[in-house]
Amino acid sequence: MHIDLASFVPQSDRDLENHLRISDFIAGEPKAFENDPVTSHVTGSAFVVNEKRSHVVLTHHRKLKRWLQLGGHCDGVRDVLFVAQREAYEESGLSWIRPLSSAIFDIDIHEIPENAKGPAHLHYDMRFLFEADMRDPLKITDESDDLTWVALDRLEDYTDEHSVLVMRDKLRGFAQG
Repeated sequence: MHIDLASFVPQSDRDLENHLRISDFIAGEPKAFENDPVTSHVTGSAFVVNEKRSHVVLTHHRKLKRWLQLGGHCDGVRDVLFVAQREAYEESGLSWIRPLSSAIFDIDIHEIPENAKGPAHLHYDMRFLFEADMRDPLKITDESDDLTWVALDRLEDYTDEHSVLVMRDKLRGFAQG
């Protein structure tokens, strides 16, 4: 399944700008879905929430030293929903994760700092909304220092990243519509 960017419904100026930027990037970059350390690329992320939509899984990213949603590189796969779900399984150890929609939930574009693998570059991150059972145990992997279910009303205790906090506001709209 190829992601239909036209199905993304921007809810803010940020959304509209990111939608236009990622559309232009994909149209103009033949290696957009590759994990090439010298060029920017598309990534897939998963906001995994519980059934009551009161908690989200966050990982304390080992390399970036920040609390973030689950996700990773497409590695040549153009089905970004699949990538986001694969990464959610790999990074959380959860045994059951289901997409709440095939539509893109959020688009974020952020810089990855220069590192041993290559220069600074952009991640054009397509984010999707998933559900999992909080009773299913989380398992920390080698990509994170910690992993936990975070109450949405306590997100600021873990992160001040707007790209993570925006999920809470969008989730309210998703639940209503």
